[in-house]
Amino acid sequence: MAGSGMRQGGRVGPAMWFVVFILKPFLTVFTRRDWQGTENLRQRGGVVIAANHLSWFDPLIISHVLWDNGRPPRFLAKDTLFEVPVVGSILRGACQIPVVRGSQNASKSVEAAVRSAQAGEAVLVYPEGTITKDPNLWPSAAKSGAARIALTSGRPLVPLAHWGVQEIMGPYRKELRLLPRKTIHVLVGPPVDLDDLRELPLNLEVLAEATRRLMADITALLERVRGESASHSDAEAV
Repeated sequence: MAGSGMRQGGRVGPAMWFVVFILKPFLTVFTRRDWQGTENLRQRGGVVIAANHLSWFDPLIISHVLWDNGRPPRFLAKDTLFEVPVVGSILRGACQIPVVRGSQNASKSVEAAVRSAQAGEAVLVYPEGTITKDPNLWPSAAKSGAARIALTSGRPLVPLAHWGVQEIMGPYRKELRLLPRKTIHVLVGPPVDLDDLRELPLNLEVLAEATRRLMADITALLERVRGESASHSDAEAV
């Protein structure tokens, strides 16, 4: 996943270079790229990137996109993944951010993400919190974490939609269908317009509105990628 550009604001340790060395050839061989709007990733300074979630495979695809555009990703990942042998060591070595759900430690994950964004890094959040459960693979209801990180850090919130990875690995499935090669469509949009919300108190109403705008933008991008209309116009914040 090594790109030709400079790495912006990201700690790139041996673990991340190892992952790049292994996965770059694999993804290049088994996928075709249709990436658009990636200039929105290359702005200076930290950024919060929010994407739809189709498969356990799509973090590799999104990492590929971010790395090749000079943005080493900082994922918010389930804490249980950090306990998996080898995988956990790689996640820790690559400075990814564990999320402990349903505990007081959850706020620490948000604080860590805010610090990363303010330090100039690219923080990747799945607003849905899990793979979509929508039968037609449109975004499900979203949580407010991405909006909270963006508003608290003062950094842009960039929407990203992708399509095609579900043909390699379907939702909640573990089998890989690598051949024939699949085309992965990625469309990155401009930052969500949050200017009128940034000076307001960070309450539930503001977070809900910011999340509504984010999911509307992600859904609109996905409609363009898929060439069809969503079954619903946006996902509600919860």
